[in-house]
Amino acid sequence: MLTPLHLDYNYNTMKTKVTAVFDIGKTNKKFFLFDEDFQEVHREYISFEEIQDEDGYPSENLAALEEWAKEVFDKMLNSVEYEIEALNFSCYGASWIHIDEKGTPLTPLYNYMKPLKEDIYEAFYKAYGPENELSRITGSPKLGMLNTGMHLYWLKNAQPETFKKIKYSLHLPQYLSYLFTGVPVSEYTSIGCHTLLWDFEKKDYHNWVYTEGIDKKLPPLASSRQSTIINYKGKKIKMGIGIHDSSSALLPYIRSISKPFILVSTGTWSISINPFNTGMLTLEDIENDSLFNMRIDGSPVKVSRLFLGNEYKLQVKALADHFNVSDDSHRNVKFDQETFFEINKDFVHMFKWFTMFSEDMPAETSISYDKFEHAYHQLILELVLLQEKSIRAAMGNSKIQQLYVDGGFSDNEVYIHLLSEYMGNMKLSTTDSSLGSALGAAIVISDVVLEPTFLDKNYAVKKHVSSILNN
Repeated sequence: MLTPLHLDYNYNTMKTKVTAVFDIGKTNKKFFLFDEDFQEVHREYISFEEIQDEDGYPSENLAALEEWAKEVFDKMLNSVEYEIEALNFSCYGASWIHIDEKGTPLTPLYNYMKPLKEDIYEAFYKAYGPENELSRITGSPKLGMLNTGMHLYWLKNAQPETFKKIKYSLHLPQYLSYLFTGVPVSEYTSIGCHTLLWDFEKKDYHNWVYTEGIDKKLPPLASSRQSTIINYKGKKIKMGIGIHDSSSALLPYIRSISKPFILVSTGTWSISINPFNTGMLTLEDIENDSLFNMRIDGSPVKVSRLFLGNEYKLQVKALADHFNVSDDSHRNVKFDQETFFEINKDFVHMFKWFTMFSEDMPAETSISYDKFEHAYHQLILELVLLQEKSIRAAMGNSKIQQLYVDGGFSDNEVYIHLLSEYMGNMKLSTTDSSLGSALGAAIVISDVVLEPTFLDKNYAVKKHVSSILNN
């Protein structure tokens, strides 16, 4: 008689081993699981209604974010499909959570768009200016609460009693890490991203930070690579300390590409990123809206900004109204070489920008075309001329041949054709990854070396060659 075979399954060996990442944007809060090949195997997301701070200004609902993060992680920790081995955090920047001795937040998570009164700036720059020189050394143009150093200076002066109670001020990625680990740290990419805190010449906090005693509110600095093995609810998990989302999105490129490149990340803002810049910013760079972000090792990343997507949205709406066409007509315009030749032959600037300034723009917008498609080509050409200037500002004196474009404009055919033309001395490729910052956060705490083919496999790389002047 045959005896039934007894199989003692170890269910853990059957689970997919994964790295978990919270990717927190201003609008959408996302949670990802990546397998050992950095393929997405699970995703969920949520958004919260903003609440108001004590002045009635919109702010992040931090309590709701904390509750959701704990719930979704605990749920997946008990999953029968996945075994979470590591956890990290990628979040938007310019965000402080100020905690007391017990780890309790003392203030709302103030919105980085919250305006500051002019007397705060006057007092600060009178004590520590001149403005342009301070901006140059810290890689931080005057950006209000987007300069998180200015945020702390404001808080010290506007709410001195609250400031005294602060044990630590943590940027959002590090605060979320603290929720799970109880370990407070500062981290290079958050500290070095247009904060006004970091002196890139001496590679330390700027003197004003020490003079104001703000350094005492900042926990020890650590690299984004740092992780801690935490016994979390009976399971040992490698916990990362979090990373600024822009620096995180850059990481897969840096880890898999050997030659220098410029990355243009397009969206509401078009951010031209040069991780291979050498030397300090110049006063001219500051005037051209350039600044420094920071790599995970503390080295500067030169960045130039253009309000491309925001301006585009306003202009195409105005064009649709002008030509009495539907608001989404711009989505159907394909690049036409003959149209380009026509507008380029006797080219004059036609568009006055709503949210930007350029020396060439007219006093008022004046459309001389009777076809929507021609006016649209004209608009994109004028935007691309500004984009070229922004890219070359980020490039500086660097000898760089490769250009990558990701984000919303990477699939805009007219934009890509014209950018390829005007950056004709560079090899242009577009990439497609909605996972950029989350993927970077997963990669940074792994010990894996990325293959040179990583982008091709994961980012749908497309190469583009200018054909306009070749015909």
